[in-house]
Amino acid sequence: MKPQPAIFEEHEIRRVYDEDTETWWFSVVDIVQVLTQQPDFQAARNYWKVLKNRLSKEGSESVTKCNRLKLPAADGKSYLTDVATAETLLRLVQSVPSPKAEPIKLWLAKVGYERMQEMADPALSLDRARETWQKHGRSEKWIQQRMTGQETRNKLTDYWANHDIKKGDEYAILTNIIHQEWSDVNVKMHKEMKGLQTQNLRDHMSEAELIFTALAELSTRQIAESVEATGMSENEVAAKTGGGIAKKARLDLEAKTGKKVVSGENYLPPTKKKIGKKTQ
Repeated sequence: MKPQPAIFEEHEIRRVYDEDTETWWFSVVDIVQVLTQQPDFQAARNYWKVLKNRLSKEGSESVTKCNRLKLPAADGKSYLTDVATAETLLRLVQSVPSPKAEPIKLWLAKVGYERMQEMADPALSLDRARETWQKHGRSEKWIQQRMTGQETRNKLTDYWANHDIKKGDEYAILTNIIHQEWSDVNVKMHKEMKGLQTQNLRDHMSEAELIFTALAELSTRQIAESVEATGMSENEVAAKTGGGIAKKARLDLEAKTGKKVVSGENYLPPTKKKIGKKTQ
């Protein structure tokens, strides 16, 4: 995981991207420093320490959902730092009386986390996604397949949530098993093939890749439902079986067409070449 700082009103907010779970983790103390408008970083650390202890005593879930990752500090060295997802930060912001609370919320939404609005009106996320894909030049056919695949994905994760699968790492593990089974490459390798870094893999899949991903996840859910799979071990079996069904279909199609389904094609903008004088 490589740190990639973001900027809020000239303040650097340290953050790191977890490719396995496709999640941004933000430095809590950096957010607290902005909220408290405290120029002294040590004072912001002390404020967070006190707030953290108070929230812990109150049994706040926000504190328990914080993680610790190594982030670079001003001295150039990396230290273990409290980090949280944007969703958790939106809850923590409520605990700090600050005129910067609303701007921080809007900023978190701007960098890609709009869960608050979407929880109130799920249609917003669909409209927003469709508008973004249209702006990026996706065809209506591709957009429809992407949205259908997302609905299939949501039904699968709903099943996991109700059968002792923990959101985050366990979702990522099962997703990777399904992907490996149907495509013969894991999620990370597939992203590397396409030259992706922090981008969402599914947003860069071809129509065929989307269809086989959806078939694998649909098969996984229906198999899990048929045996009432509960917990990781039972759902891992369902994931391998479901992915295997999609793999057979993929191999049949490739045999008939002579064309590979899994490819390095993506929707990244072309790299701009700098034009300049040649030197000897």
